[in-house]
Amino acid sequence: MSRIKIALCITELDAGGAERCLTELAVRIDRRRFDPVVYCLSPRPAKEEASCLPKLRAAGVEVHFLDGRSVWQFPVVVRRLRRLLAAHKPQVAQTFLFHANIVGRIAARRAGVGTVVAGIRVAEHGVRWHLWLDRMTQSLVDRYVCVGRSVADFSADRAGLPPEKLVVIPNGIDLEKYPARQPADLREFGIAAGRRAVVFVGRLETQKGVKWLIETAPSWLDRLPDCELLLVGDGPLRTVLETSAKTAGIADRVHFAGWRPDVPAILAAAELLVLPSAWEGMPNVVLEAMASRKPVVATDVEGVGELLDSGAEEQTVRYGDSQVLAEKIFRLMNDPQRATEVGLENHRRVEENFGISRMVRTYERLWESLVNTYRL
Repeated sequence: MSRIKIALCITELDAGGAERCLTELAVRIDRRRFDPVVYCLSPRPAKEEASCLPKLRAAGVEVHFLDGRSVWQFPVVVRRLRRLLAAHKPQVAQTFLFHANIVGRIAARRAGVGTVVAGIRVAEHGVRWHLWLDRMTQSLVDRYVCVGRSVADFSADRAGLPPEKLVVIPNGIDLEKYPARQPADLREFGIAAGRRAVVFVGRLETQKGVKWLIETAPSWLDRLPDCELLLVGDGPLRTVLETSAKTAGIADRVHFAGWRPDVPAILAAAELLVLPSAWEGMPNVVLEAMASRKPVVATDVEGVGELLDSGAEEQTVRYGDSQVLAEKIFRLMNDPQRATEVGLENHRRVEENFGISRMVRTYERLWESLVNTYRL
């Protein structure tokens, strides 16, 4: 039996959650049954070493860049992708992220692709035109893969997508990488030996709530004199956040690491992960911290409660509730024994429910079932 050709289409290949999910699928799917090709709407990453491209290349996965640079190139990018798909002739187009979801479904149908599956990674509360456009073109999509039940509920109730098209496949994590065998040396980031770190990992952008985190940090840093805040990641708000730390009088205790390839090692060296996001889908970094046997303090946005399960009450806070955010960080940092217990329970839950192999096999079964259905 011939292999099923899978077109994996995404907006960009910088090392974010969706990009890593696509990469893990491309690298790990059973090559005896599937033939993956990656299509990226954006140009080749400026910093290839900070993207998913090296891992795809190392695995021998074919990657095409469509050189889209703005929404005004939408028709051009659709045509480019349609031509590539018509030549490749995949049975399934699996798309990730909003722009690739829309471009991918239009190009795939024009190219005669039999099955289109779109990934929904977040509940986009504030972007109504995204929801409208998704709803207006949903007839081109056979299935939507939501990363969590809360995202699926949002997609049906608020976005108006047909519930029968929604399936839930949670993110998975490579448990062999966590916890890292060799923790990072925090002195590299200006944190003196013997001091403890609360760590944020993610893009420095509005969604992630880092400005709020910095503004509330004095209320718990003042009570934890041996603690520092380490921000791992980069983004458009970095300069603003550096100014916020100075304004709050904590510039000497807030450290900006920039983008790092060694997040597992940094998490291994940290005491706690904090994720103050305004919205999410199912944040990979929470999975990474849980797999690293670390406690988490995160906003109770979509997906977080599903990850933490019974541990959610102790580790989540309503977005914007500065007092509770500070108190939950303080309690876990002030009680190392309890923090260790919470971290071990987090690891157990990830080990039982969120392995990367489970995620990949579930995608494979979905693709096969759809291909077999539409062959009939």
